[in-house]
This record gives sequence, structure tokens and C-alpha cells, in this order.
Amino acid sequence: MSSVNFFEPQIKIVRGIDIFKSEFQNLEILPQITRKEFQGDFTLLLYPFLKFSKSNIDSIGELVGQRLVKENSEIQSYNVVKGFLNLTFSSKFYFRVLNHIVSKNDYGHIKSNPSSETILVEYSSPNTNKPLHLGHIRNNLLGSSVANILEANGKNVFRVQIINDRGIHICKSMLSWKKFAKGETPEYTNVKGDHLVGKYYIEFENNYQQQVKDLVSQGFSRSESLEKAPILEEAKAMLRDWEKGDSEVLDLWKKLNNWVYQGFDQTYKCLGIRFDKNYYESQTYLLGKQLVKEGLEKGLFSKRDDGSVWIDLADDGLDQKLLLRSDGTAVYMTQDLGTAVERSKDFPEVDGMVYTVGNEQNYHFQVLFLILKKLGYSWADELYHLSYGMVDLPTGKMKSREGTVVDADDLIQKMFDTAEQKTEETGKLESIPVKDRDKLFMTMGLGALKYFLLKIDPKKRILFNPENSVDFQGNTGTFVQYTYARINTLLSKSDLEFNSSIIQGWDFDIESSEKEIIKKLMLYPQTLNTAAKKYDPSIVCNYVYDLVKAFNHFYQNVPVLSVSDKAKKQFRVVLCKEVGKTLKKSCDLLGIELPTRM
Repeated sequence: MSSVNFFEPQIKIVRGIDIFKSEFQNLEILPQITRKEFQGDFTLLLYPFLKFSKSNIDSIGELVGQRLVKENSEIQSYNVVKGFLNLTFSSKFYFRVLNHIVSKNDYGHIKSNPSSETILVEYSSPNTNKPLHLGHIRNNLLGSSVANILEANGKNVFRVQIINDRGIHICKSMLSWKKFAKGETPEYTNVKGDHLVGKYYIEFENNYQQQVKDLVSQGFSRSESLEKAPILEEAKAMLRDWEKGDSEVLDLWKKLNNWVYQGFDQTYKCLGIRFDKNYYESQTYLLGKQLVKEGLEKGLFSKRDDGSVWIDLADDGLDQKLLLRSDGTAVYMTQDLGTAVERSKDFPEVDGMVYTVGNEQNYHFQVLFLILKKLGYSWADELYHLSYGMVDLPTGKMKSREGTVVDADDLIQKMFDTAEQKTEETGKLESIPVKDRDKLFMTMGLGALKYFLLKIDPKKRILFNPENSVDFQGNTGTFVQYTYARINTLLSKSDLEFNSSIIQGWDFDIESSEKEIIKKLMLYPQTLNTAAKKYDPSIVCNYVYDLVKAFNHFYQNVPVLSVSDKAKKQFRVVLCKEVGKTLKKSCDLLGIELPTRM
């Protein structure tokens, strides 16, 4: 039997055993960490062996266990429990594993090369009629961390966003500013540009609802009133003028959008978000309209009597989808078709693309991918919708038009204030120099926010409470940061200079809590591989929390710097250092900064 190998991404433990038949040599079995209620370090599932033997499952376990112990001196003992083979490994094995981990410059990460698979990841997708809000934060954190995780798995990654900078919602803000702002500017009001424009989007909605109410009081039905409100008619006219290229409307559009972009950039910088390329709906919708024209010529789309263009997807189990309004203006689908094709031209080497968009758009992307395929684009099969649940607050669902959203900037400030308050309540404030406090509170606040939003499976809806996210205990970003700071403080008190010859000289029995840490470190490559395949940063968060729990259990029960045995001291310091390195790498993938002291 070949030697045990725990260093591949899949953590293969058994390969090439010839106990039964020659074809068994190709069998690969993945180990699992043995459950705490059983004796052992790693567990093998025995049922795959039944294919090659007529023996019962326990007899097979005994046979395989005996062979493994005989041929590998690092396996001390085994036991068989209900179809599982539990293996206990020697301290020598754990020393070798740690030596392997330490020897790797970037353990668990795969370096990309020009021939590596290339993936586009889209996230953010803001509208230029309002500031970024809590929902955008989850979107950006998901997309950015998925891009980081893909890169750690050796992929070439391009980060892109589509900015929704045109359409009726944009014209609502423009018209409202023109009618009610009296020339207000960000400089004059000392308000971020995205917040100022968002203010007038809400102002439009207030006036619109009042006009609807007035029309209803005049005898019109509510549905008629919603369509006939004068301010909405003005906004529709402004959109038509925009598409015709009216210079006055275009100048107003450019001015307000530039204010918004400046505001977005400040928020992105604070969150650590970046993009390799921006796409703009105002540019890609024209290509989308051309694609609609081509689809009409091919008979794929149809035009109705009112001039609107549709596609009938009934044969595919879906319904009819609008592609162009009766007045010739584009819809979201028009723009998304154009954007997808534009990206395929800009990045011909791309092997796939991930759209990070909320689950309320599941059907939209199902239709988008199907239409692209019908248009003849084979790469449509490589498009993936990273669907995620919405974020709610204790006060309820957010609504942009009613001004009940939580602005990203306001939430970031709230997280800063909460971090300061919690630090003061725990009595840790006095140990932090005054000059370092603001930076620390921002690091803690953002770390708590990011970890809270990323630790949940993307598909699940989130109820976010800022106060609960900042806690020095439990499954929080603050707990992770505090553990890292604790490790950093410990290492700063040690004068150990590590080299591989130290490990070669170790010969003692290690503690169970030390074994648990090394097991967790061993799982890091597999964790990243799984997170990349599932596009799920919560897998990394869960790994980080498990590693932090294992370390704190070790730290509270095993002396490190005070142990008298020099070899044990060296081993434990090296172990702490590797935990710190792995936490740092993991949190970098999540966009979470780890302070060196708290």
C-alpha cells in the first residue's frame, strides 16, 4: 500500500491497496476527522470495500486496519465501529504534517498561470439614483470574497460590475432634483453625492404618492392614478428625451451620475472593494437592442401590435418575457443581453462567469441564460447565478423608495460606534493608545459586519443586528480578531526563530488539543477547494470559527511559553504561529482585517 498522504487538496488517505483485487488499486477514500465520541484521529468509510469482498463490513474493517497498521509506522492503532474504521496516529505523524505545512510558502493556496481557468465575477450592480445600502454590502462582500477564493484556488479572476445608470428610476431622481433642489450640490450642502441624489429619489416618490392620492379623490381608480400621475408622466418623457440624446437632459444626467460615482468610490474604498472593469447600462443597452433586432429577424422574438417585443418560452416551461417596450425603450433584460455579449468580446479567454445578484432575480437569470443560448452563444452554459437571500433588520424589510433602507455609510458608522462602545464596556479601552483607537474601532466594526454577513449560507435570508455582531465571544468577527491579536501578543514574547531542524528533533507525545489544531490546519486546502466549487464564503467562515475554537481550547489548557520542556515550547510556538498565518490568509479571502492588538 502506498504511503499515507494528507497534503493533496482532496486529502486522500488510501490508494493502491491490494488486499482483495487488482482493480482495488484505483480506489480512493477520503478520510474524515473522527467524531469526538469515538476513539481515533481519522475515520474511513468502509462500505466502498464491499464491492471487492464477500466478507461482512466489520471483517473488512479488521483486515484493512491490520494492513494499515502493519505498513505505516505512523498509524498506532485502529478500531471498527458500524462500518467505519477509526485510525489513531502517532505524534511523529503530526510533527511531519506540521513540518509540511510550515515548509509551504502559501499553504493551501494554488498559484495561477496564464493557462489557468479564467472566471469573471460580477457584483455590486448599483443604481445611480441612490446610495449603496445594506443589501449592496452583502452583495459586494459575497462577490469580492468569492473572487478571492477562486484566486486562492489557482483561477485567473476578473472583477466587474454593471452600473445601472439609465432608465426610469434614474430619471425620477433627475426630475426631482430639477424641480425641487434649487441648485443644491454636494459641495454646497456638504453631503455625499450619492446621498444627495438619493434624497431626491425619495422626494420624487413622496410627490408621486401625493398626486396619486389626489387623482383617486377626483374619482380615478388607483390603477389609473398610478399611471396618470403628472410627475410620472414627466419622468417618462425625460427618459424618452434621454434616449433621443437631448443635450440638456444628458448634461443633467452626467452631472448627477458623477456625484453618485464619487460617493460610491468612497464607500468602496472603506469596504475594501475593487473592480477590474466597469460596465454601464447606458452603453450596453444599445447592443442589447441590436440583439433584439437580430432575434426578430431570426424569428426567435416577436413584435406585438403595440410595438413591444417579446420572447415566448412556453416550450421551455417558462412564460413570455418582454424584451423591448412599446415606445422602443429598453428593459433590464435588454441591457443584460448586451452586457453579456460585450463581456464575451472583452474577455474572449474567459471560461465562465458568476453573477452575484439577489434571489428575487432567480427567474430573470434563468431567462437570460436561456435567451443567450437560443441566440447561439455556447458560452451561455458557463454562466452561473450566485443567488443570495436578502438582508432584513429588526425593524423589518428595507424599501428604497420609502427611505427605509439602511445606507451603507450610516451602517459603517454604526459599526464603528458599536465597536467603540463594546470595547469600553469590556474594559479593554484603557490598553489601547488614543492615537490607535479610531483605526481599531473601524477595523473591528467592519470585521464584525463582514463576518456576520458572510458566515451565513448565501442562499439564506439574514436578520442583521449590529449590536449582536460585535462580541468578544461566540461566532463573531470580533472573536476571530481577538484570537489573532492574542496569538500575535504571545508570539511577540517569544524569541524562537523557526527552522526545519527544530521539528526533526521533536520526540514527545503531543496533547489532544494540539492534535485538533493540526487536523484543522490540514483541512485548510480542502476547505478552500469546497468553498470555490460551491461559491460559498460561509464555508471559509465556518472553518475559521472551528480553528479559533480549537486554538482557544488549546490556549486555555496547555502552557506555551511557561512550559519547561524546550522542545514542547518550540512546538507550541510554531503551532501558534501557523494558526495565526492561517487565520490571516483565511480572513484576507473574506476581506477582514486582523489587528495585531485589541
